[in-house]
Amino acid sequence: MRVDVRYQPSYSLAIVGLEAEEAVQAEGGAMVSMTANIEIQTGMKGGVFGALKRSVLGGESLFFNTFVSRGGAGEITMAPALPGDISSIDLKGETLYLQSGSYLASPPTVNVDPTWGGARSFFGSEGLFLLKVTGQGTTVFSSYGAIHAVQLDGQPYVVDTGHVVAFGGGLDFNVRRVGGWKSTLLSGEGLVCEFRGSGTLYLQTRSTQSFLQWLIPRLPQGGASGGGRGGRLLGGMLGGQ
Repeated sequence: MRVDVRYQPSYSLAIVGLEAEEAVQAEGGAMVSMTANIEIQTGMKGGVFGALKRSVLGGESLFFNTFVSRGGAGEITMAPALPGDISSIDLKGETLYLQSGSYLASPPTVNVDPTWGGARSFFGSEGLFLLKVTGQGTTVFSSYGAIHAVQLDGQPYVVDTGHVVAFGGGLDFNVRRVGGWKSTLLSGEGLVCEFRGSGTLYLQTRSTQSFLQWLIPRLPQGGASGGGRGGRLLGGMLGGQ
C-alpha cells in the first residue's frame, strides 16, 4: 500500500496504490475515484456491536468500506468531508490516538476502536471517546486546516482542545483551564490540553468549533425558508452535500 498526498494543505487528496489482491479499509464516503479493477466490499467491522460502538461512541460511520485490487495493481483516491490536510503514519505495533472524525483509511491489519477518554475528553469538548488505532500498516488521517507536527521529548506542551488531531501512545494529557476563571470565560481560549511525555503530537491549524461560533450568528434567522437557506449554506461551507 503506497500513499501519495497531493494538493496540501487546503484540499488534500490521498492517492492510494494497491498491489494485486491488496486491500485497504476506509471510512464511509471517503472514496473519490478508483481504477475499474477495484472491488468494494461494505460491512460492519467487528460485528454489529463493534460497528455501533465506533458509530455511537466514536463519531465514525457505522460501515467500513474495504477496497480490493483484483487481477493486478490498482489505485483509489480518497478525501475527507472537510477542507484540510491529510497525513499518514506507518504503524509497527504502536498505538495512535485520533480525534473523532479524523480517521480516513488503513489496511485490514490495523484495528480502529473508540477508547474511553473519561472526564478529560468530556470537559475538553472533544466528545467522550477518542479513536484508538493499533496494528501493522499505514494509517491515513485528516484534519480541518493544515497539519502541524510537534515533537515532544518530556517537556509539557499546551494545545487548545479544538486543535488536537492525533498523538502517539507515548503521550498523555490533562485538560485544564487556560488561566484563571476570568481568562477561561472571557479570553476566547476556554480549556486546553497539557501534554506530557515523548512522541509526536499532530495539530490542525483550524478549529471546527471556532468556525461554527463565527458562522452560526451570521446565518439567516426567522422562517422555515430562511432556516433552510442557512442550513444549506452551513452544509456547503463545511463540505457537506
